[in-house]
Amino acid sequence: MSRETFVFTSSTLRALRLQREMLELDERRRAASRQSVSRRYQPAPRSLLYLPKPSRRPQYCRDPAVHNALYTGDLPRVRHIFKDETTANLIVETVTEELVWSTELGSTGLWVLSPQKKHTSPLRILAARGYRDCVKHLLLQGAEVDAIVGGKAALHDSCAHHRAECTRLLLSFGANPNMLSEEGLAPLHLCTTQETLPCAQLLLEYGALVNQYTQDRRASPLQVAAKYGLDDHVKLYLCYGANIAHRNREGETALNAACASADSPEEAGRYYRVVKRLLDGGADVQVAGRKNHTPLHNACSNCHIRIVELLLQHGADANVSNCAGYTPMDCALQAVEDYLEGEPEQVIATLLSYGAAPVNPKMLKFCALSPQTLEVILNSYDRILSCDSWVGSVPPEVWQKHQTFYDSALWLVNQPRPLQHLARCAVRKQLGVRCHQGIAQLKLPSSLQDYLRLPLEGYLK
Repeated sequence: MSRETFVFTSSTLRALRLQREMLELDERRRAASRQSVSRRYQPAPRSLLYLPKPSRRPQYCRDPAVHNALYTGDLPRVRHIFKDETTANLIVETVTEELVWSTELGSTGLWVLSPQKKHTSPLRILAARGYRDCVKHLLLQGAEVDAIVGGKAALHDSCAHHRAECTRLLLSFGANPNMLSEEGLAPLHLCTTQETLPCAQLLLEYGALVNQYTQDRRASPLQVAAKYGLDDHVKLYLCYGANIAHRNREGETALNAACASADSPEEAGRYYRVVKRLLDGGADVQVAGRKNHTPLHNACSNCHIRIVELLLQHGADANVSNCAGYTPMDCALQAVEDYLEGEPEQVIATLLSYGAAPVNPKMLKFCALSPQTLEVILNSYDRILSCDSWVGSVPPEVWQKHQTFYDSALWLVNQPRPLQHLARCAVRKQLGVRCHQGIAQLKLPSSLQDYLRLPLEGYLK
């Protein structure tokens, strides 16, 4: 047991209390002496009852019995152990063995187990686990509500673990809703799940700054909520005046964050709702963030057809380039192999209908595993000049499964396309960026309108 660690026995606690009382008495005597010397400079003598308390020396605890009482929320044991301000503000210390890279045991280095100390507080442990009655007991005993121990305060933990009742209690005892952790995060930045919505509401009601930024990336709570696809949080923050145009250190807005994070098909719906709410709130669809990616670049990289359509409907540029010179179409093609189940051909067809420039033949190799995507692109050409850029990339099993399509593509190389197809290309070219809405306005039979939209047929003609 370390020099600053003690076992919780009745004699130890009595000794601690006695030592504190002696320190307080000595400090009062010194203060009284200073007052008598400088009394003429003071408007009136101060009562000894209002003198500042001496700073406490931090006390550390490794006692397993204490740890067990805290982690299980054993209220009777907590009341028995934490009886005053000194014990309520203990620092709980744990030592764990962690793998670290060391060069002390060899010239090349080795992974070794090294003891690592971690510190927290009783208040943090209880707040993170939602033991409200235990938290209240510690606060009544004088636990410092805003104490930063181990990098965070208790309010950070209660919000991160969606303990709304503990959050309410801490705030009612004066916890600072804008307190920053050692990592530069306010409690509102730690509300990253749908379950934390009540905590976010409480923080704002108690004065949390809705536009407070993290210290490292200068991300706002709105950007954090957008990144995690939290539609209700986004709505809440906007109601409290969140700055929808704020850009973090990398130049990204909340809209950029939402489109970049929508990379999982099963979470597509909630990110779509976030993007729609941001756009309805006036988010700029053209703002480019990291690597000069616009929201459309990000949505195309994630093959999110509904977000792609939504961004294009709000005026996104289908031909803007990022810092590498890639357009949204290029990003969509590079994502084809990762999202074969997401029907990437729909993203390609949508971009073409909103005026995307013809696809560079060198990019067709990315369609090797998706003949449907390749069919849409080849049907956007008025002729097929060569297949050399992609034919060697098609796996034999894919070729065999879709042989009819590939044979038709090879047969049409340097061959004239049918007049019907040439007319389709001419109409689409004439409509340009209005192709998506112009086709429906043409006085043509529905079958011809469908033909103009580049439907999949499984072969080329």
